[in-house]
Amino acid sequence: MGTGRLTGRRDQEATVPEASTARGEAAGSSGGRSAAGAPRSLAEALRARDDAGLAALLHARPDLLSPVPGDVTQLATRAGTRASVVRALDRLDRFALQTAEALAVAPDPCPYRVLESLLTGEEGTTGEDNGARAALPRALGTLRDQALVWGGEDRLRLVRTARELLAPSAQRPSPTGLGPAVAEATSGMSPTRIQEIVAAAGLPPTHDAVSAVAALTALFTDPERMSALLDEAPAEAHQVLGRLVWGPPYGEVTPNPTAPVRWLRDRGLLLPASARTVVLPREVALHLRGGLAHRNTAPVAPPVPPHREHRPQLVDANAAGQALAAVSTVEELVKSWEHAGPPVLRAGGLAVRDLKRAAATVDTTESAAAFWIELAYAAGLLASDGEADERFAPTPAFDEWCELPPPGRWSALVAAWLPATRTAGLAGEQDGKGRTLSVLGPDLDRSAAPEVRRRVLELLADLPEGASADPEALRERLAWERPVRGTSDLRARLAHWTLTEAEVLGVTGRGALSAFGRALLEHRDPAPLLGPLLPEPVDHVLLQADLTAVAPGPLRRPLGDTLGVLADVESKGGATVYRFTPGSVRRALDAGHAAADLHAFLKEHSRTPVPQPLSYLIDDVARRHGHLRVGSASSYVRCDDDAMLDEILADKRSASLGLRRLAPTVLAAQAEPTALLDGLRAMGYAPAAESRSGDVLVARAHAHRTPARSAPVPVPDGPPVPDATLLGAAVRAIRAGDLAATAVRKEPAGSSAGPAGAPGELPRTSAAETLATVQAAALTGSAVWIGYVNADGAASQRVIAPVRVEGGFVTGYDHTADEVRTYALHRITGVAELEEDQV
Repeated sequence: MGTGRLTGRRDQEATVPEASTARGEAAGSSGGRSAAGAPRSLAEALRARDDAGLAALLHARPDLLSPVPGDVTQLATRAGTRASVVRALDRLDRFALQTAEALAVAPDPCPYRVLESLLTGEEGTTGEDNGARAALPRALGTLRDQALVWGGEDRLRLVRTARELLAPSAQRPSPTGLGPAVAEATSGMSPTRIQEIVAAAGLPPTHDAVSAVAALTALFTDPERMSALLDEAPAEAHQVLGRLVWGPPYGEVTPNPTAPVRWLRDRGLLLPASARTVVLPREVALHLRGGLAHRNTAPVAPPVPPHREHRPQLVDANAAGQALAAVSTVEELVKSWEHAGPPVLRAGGLAVRDLKRAAATVDTTESAAAFWIELAYAAGLLASDGEADERFAPTPAFDEWCELPPPGRWSALVAAWLPATRTAGLAGEQDGKGRTLSVLGPDLDRSAAPEVRRRVLELLADLPEGASADPEALRERLAWERPVRGTSDLRARLAHWTLTEAEVLGVTGRGALSAFGRALLEHRDPAPLLGPLLPEPVDHVLLQADLTAVAPGPLRRPLGDTLGVLADVESKGGATVYRFTPGSVRRALDAGHAAADLHAFLKEHSRTPVPQPLSYLIDDVARRHGHLRVGSASSYVRCDDDAMLDEILADKRSASLGLRRLAPTVLAAQAEPTALLDGLRAMGYAPAAESRSGDVLVARAHAHRTPARSAPVPVPDGPPVPDATLLGAAVRAIRAGDLAATAVRKEPAGSSAGPAGAPGELPRTSAAETLATVQAAALTGSAVWIGYVNADGAASQRVIAPVRVEGGFVTGYDHTADEVRTYALHRITGVAELEEDQV
């Protein structure tokens, strides 16, 4: 290292193989305790818990219930598997995880005072422990409850799989930034080199390498001797150590290192990890840190103080306006797909061009449109129709949803949003294989979304009414409650999306939780609180001379549907502005409305007189509408006014239609009827289609619906949390199985069974001995232990109290199943009496 510089090497997460010691850690469950009364295995520690303690473990780690363990030993073995431990670690808060990380670098077993010093510092080295000393019992209790730590206060043990995941090694530094211990770092070093390090450190020579490593470890863990050794170090050596002390503990060196680095390496304060890499031993780093395992501990959750405060009435009013806009947006969006919905991509999902078209329809951004589409999908309002030419379309549930009052429609939307795992914010990004994630595509589910969404709302609910929270403070709190073990920032992004979505939905107003949003969070119906805040639907409009109509509020359904056909929406807001055009009036006439009907409709629903220009517009379009008739020949045009047909033939724009006169009032065309209609309308005429019988065809579009579809089911984040009934049954089953597996049996005379009390072995007795034993037990009311093979060939151990033996069957109370059962005698492999104190 010629320049004297030592650069930190980036931490790289290594893959740890499946813990082969999980079963061994759970072993020894049939034996007694240690001389001090402390459990000697995780299984013994779990066996010593009461039923409430076991139920709490199964509730916190529901993956241990699939399937229900046969006894406590199986439960302990399953609790030590890699997948289960990783899941448990991922659900710890920051300080509980820091406690587990400290145990991973502590001696095994670790006294409580040693663990405390790793989190608070050596006595006299730190003044303020930031509450870590007071918070440690809670964190340790969490680890115990989740079976990640077991043992007494003087012999705390982290389960081996967790230690393998969190402890530093030569290949993987720990999350604490510590490197491997001296014993591990020198495991591949020659004895001669170890003796040279011992001598350079000023230690007496030893007989073997093991003793030398032990002496070096004792030196590095002795504060006084270490301080004396470091006092001799060059000033530059302290700078080198300072760059490695908090991690990463590895540094690259050149073939010719500088004198300070050589001084540290010669005395073992830096140990070689490879040809060009050195590592700072764990013991040295802890001394330099003052005994701290972490640079910064976080024993207390960061607070989420009020950011801005508003009047609750203002918050509710603002949120109610957003709620009404959300309902209108979803309705408009889904209705736009009921005649010709967008096609489904071959890989599933919505094309980008269709997303842009949907965003233009509801006048919003593409990201916002993606959210509304996914929300409608989550609520079961739209789905794919399943046809050969598959398209997205409204479902029958959409019609039922439209019939609900606005508060009920909003409640249905937010009830689908809160537990949904579909994450619209990911649309447009790429997955791990470089494929773009599309709206309504198959890869937008994130199982963590419902938990983060609810937790963000709960934190807002903890604030005073009308108060909003700083988004950064919310993210810090969520990061403390569930630290990220890796590089993914998904939870932070989910929190950001939740705040945005809650605001546009009306769950929050001005960043504060609304009263009806709070009701939603508390599993109460929010509609009664939202209803009074929404404007009543109106049954009138205000017609204006500029061919517009102003709706002063939300329109009642029949009025809104008819006006939506007769006019085009020009602007939205508190009041909606509709504009009448020749095209919109023709659309109403094509839908079967007569001019007289339109005049009567406007007169009935307008609070102002019908403007003369609007009446003239309707009459003018109606007078020309249907004057031309288009049918299929290929197609034809007929008109009673032959002069108009002359005008059409003379128009150069009609050349592409291939028109020719068949009669004074009839023109034939080579174009299809639809193309002919469009061509004539483009020329300024108002033709109408007619049937074979000569009647005018009403061109009302058919509203397409998918077959009945259920809303998408959220992807669960692991096994479901068991209820109290399931937990009670599981604990009883585990206790009963444990009783059968650990009960001390009497050895029947002349039996072929193994040693009495050997766990896991089925008893072996002859048929005559089996019959005599169960009959005697039935007479005395005592319990026996049996081995049983069912009709499927599955062998099990049972503890039963026989009450009746007849007809080749024994009936009795099965302690294992906690019920009365009947067993065939010929399927009992053997029987053994139990000691009197076993049942």
